[in-house]
Amino acid sequence: MTSFFDGIPKITYDPQADHGFAYRSYNPDEMLMGKTMSEHLRFAVAYWHSFAWAGGDPFGGQTFERPWFGDTMDHARTKADTAFDMFKILGQPYFCFHDADVRPEGATFAESTARLHEITDYFGEKMEQTGTKLLWGTANLFSNRRYMSGAATNPDPDIFAYAAATVKECIDVTHKLGGENYVLWGGREGYETLLNTDMKREREQAGRFLQMSVEYARKIGFKGAILIEPKPQEPTKHQYDYDVATVYGFLKDYGLENEVKVNIEQGHAILAGHSFEHELALASALGIFGSIDMNRNDYQSGWDTDQFPNSVPEVALAYYEVLKAGGFSTGGTNFDAKLRRQSLDPQDLILAHIGAMDVCAKGMKAAAAMLEDGRLEAARDARYAGWDSARGLGLLDSNLETINAQVKSKNLNPQPASGRQEMLENLVNRYL
Repeated sequence: MTSFFDGIPKITYDPQADHGFAYRSYNPDEMLMGKTMSEHLRFAVAYWHSFAWAGGDPFGGQTFERPWFGDTMDHARTKADTAFDMFKILGQPYFCFHDADVRPEGATFAESTARLHEITDYFGEKMEQTGTKLLWGTANLFSNRRYMSGAATNPDPDIFAYAAATVKECIDVTHKLGGENYVLWGGREGYETLLNTDMKREREQAGRFLQMSVEYARKIGFKGAILIEPKPQEPTKHQYDYDVATVYGFLKDYGLENEVKVNIEQGHAILAGHSFEHELALASALGIFGSIDMNRNDYQSGWDTDQFPNSVPEVALAYYEVLKAGGFSTGGTNFDAKLRRQSLDPQDLILAHIGAMDVCAKGMKAAAAMLEDGRLEAARDARYAGWDSARGLGLLDSNLETINAQVKSKNLNPQPASGRQEMLENLVNRYL
């Protein structure tokens, strides 16, 4: 145990608690639609925002003072000790990390790799002691200046090679730690100006990079899901993994639609001009739904602020789509969220996660109630009932000439029916 979280008790479910250090809605053992709340939500803590981020923003530097900030392996072990202390306090089942979050950069690739494997062994001991599991691992292919023009899409083949070698090591450690997914996020796989960009070439490089990643993961026996995390922009002007629809088209082009799924972030969905539930519903319809990053943006800021979720209605609509998709299998709810840079204290880190877990629990309960009630789905089915009739089914197997003749012979004059949006919105509000 470190002293960073001294005085903070293990968080338990206590809906009557008059202090902040208790779950009021999240009861991990509560049964819901045949599973415990813990099994439904599969919470994970993001190592990067909780332990690696120093509190900077585009206009100011570090605001947090943490005893593990430094560039030695001793600092890395202190960070791990503190992280697993927090995992014991919160009791969430999973965590997630990038390689750069957990080990200091070495002077060479070999040194960075050795440090990654050293801390991986340390994680293994901690995971065995605490029971905390790895939801997913990934490689940071965006922070180092070598990646300023991308990783897989870089114009320099040596940087492509460096990134590919890094992903190989990160898949290895994810597999070694029993990770249930491996995520690829193209943080700088895009462009800032077309004046110096060959989009066709860069897209082909990204496709082959992903193919190689999948090939290697399967070669070593990694059984987890391979996930891409869509994002439209920021820091680049345009990213090649813009949204779920774009990613699916990319996967189809490279024969990977049955091999790769998506990890969908709420904040990224909003930046792409969609709702979170839209991206989830589309991923489910396309058969590529995998996991989620739960956070929110400040809608006045217009960029990716990565705040902890606090809107039960937004979360409920998201989990409604998750449940409709059959719930999580290898995926889960990763809090890709960070404190505000003025929230300096250890207590703030714990309280932020408590509040987010309670919001998610409320949303999941509301989503389950809506799905079990069935009225939303009944209204949807009724709206499309004509397509289940012999005539509706026959239309899609017909042709324009035949349909034209039928419309003329029957003197069809169809009239529109109400979509009843307001009624359905009122119905949703009854569960919140």
